[in-house]
Amino acid sequence: MISRIDLRGDALPEGGALRDLLPRAEFDVEAALETVRPICEDVRHRGSAAVIDWGEKFDGVRLESVRVPAAALARALDELDPAVRAALDESIRRARLVHRAQRRTTHTTQVVPGGTVTEKWVPVDRVGLYVPGGRSVYPSSVVMNVVPAQEAGVEGVAVASPPQKESGGLPHPTILAACALLGVDEVYAAGGAQAVAMFAYGTEDCLPVDLVTGPGNIYVAAAKRLLKGRIGIDAEAGPTEIAVLADAGADPVHVAADLISQAEHDPMAAAVLVTDSEELAAATEAELVTQVAATKHVEERIEPALAGRQSAIVLVNDLEDGLTVVNAYAAEHLEIQTADAAALADRVRNAGAVFVGPWSPVSLGDYCAGSNHVLPTGGCACHSSGLSVQSFLRGIHIVDYTRDALAEVTHHVVTLAEAEDLPAHGAALKARFGWKVPQQ
Repeated sequence: MISRIDLRGDALPEGGALRDLLPRAEFDVEAALETVRPICEDVRHRGSAAVIDWGEKFDGVRLESVRVPAAALARALDELDPAVRAALDESIRRARLVHRAQRRTTHTTQVVPGGTVTEKWVPVDRVGLYVPGGRSVYPSSVVMNVVPAQEAGVEGVAVASPPQKESGGLPHPTILAACALLGVDEVYAAGGAQAVAMFAYGTEDCLPVDLVTGPGNIYVAAAKRLLKGRIGIDAEAGPTEIAVLADAGADPVHVAADLISQAEHDPMAAAVLVTDSEELAAATEAELVTQVAATKHVEERIEPALAGRQSAIVLVNDLEDGLTVVNAYAAEHLEIQTADAAALADRVRNAGAVFVGPWSPVSLGDYCAGSNHVLPTGGCACHSSGLSVQSFLRGIHIVDYTRDALAEVTHHVVTLAEAEDLPAHGAALKARFGWKVPQQ
């Protein structure tokens, strides 16, 4: 059901050589670019009509309009299961607590007497938030995108999610209800590359945005790459991943359950166990067989995900090697199920989010930990962060110098300008002092 990679014995290779030994899903965004390019160009030139046409082709439903009516949002919230509403309310409350604490404050530094640089943080004006709607329904992704945008102070928030034939051409009603619960009234029944292009170029129905965030399939990722520069993006999110670093004391029932929890997302989802215990590896393999047989989505998602090249049990000499492996892997989600898990977690350098001990499973982070579940995938956690308030803010420096403060540093500016053969840069200061460099 799941393969093994044995890295015991010799010293681990370093850098890229180690990464090449580890399991990873194939996710060729570059190849998908040629598929999404004509879609994006069509939306650029034909606007909403193109979004509707491509929605009919890919989602099997013909829309009158891509904008979701306000009445549909209100109805979805009214009809929402009270238990689901209570769970979403709690998810939102916890996410607000964490993301509100991420707000940045204006800070002024006095560089010299009379010379200051102030850094102020300004939210982007308008964002487009993408919520997937294919194999599963993700109202939690509405929460994870909208809350940090709102806490950052973004004024224009628009959500797009694919139309569902079963919902009369609207996004899934639970997604609509989550939008209504968060006070988002600008929602579009649009998915895939056409939704990203709608946000980037604007249409008759939708004003263009400055930034697009949210996970999606390979075509969403390709459209983000194609349109990056015209819009800002959070990341090119690929298939979801879990890595579990565990020792002999870990419970194989928990480990197997957590691996399956990510495998049920998608047949390309990655589930990786890194352990120094042959006994835990064998017990987890046995648990996978038992638990998979008792769950849902087995043939179309879980079994192909666990059997795929992206999933494996990786055996290592000891936990030090295990830490080296998980840092090289840079998982979207990393669980530490070892003795003194907190100390080991503190040494993790590369992960989208770290879950410490047996009572902090990834599923908690997906919904109600308060953390964000929009995280870097495909090893990008070695250079990128998950979605946060910071994702929606821009730092602007405000420079304020007096005449005396400028005079004091002019000779340095002129010297550096001339060293770079840019004399007009120095002249811009000399002009303020009668074309003479002030004496020091």
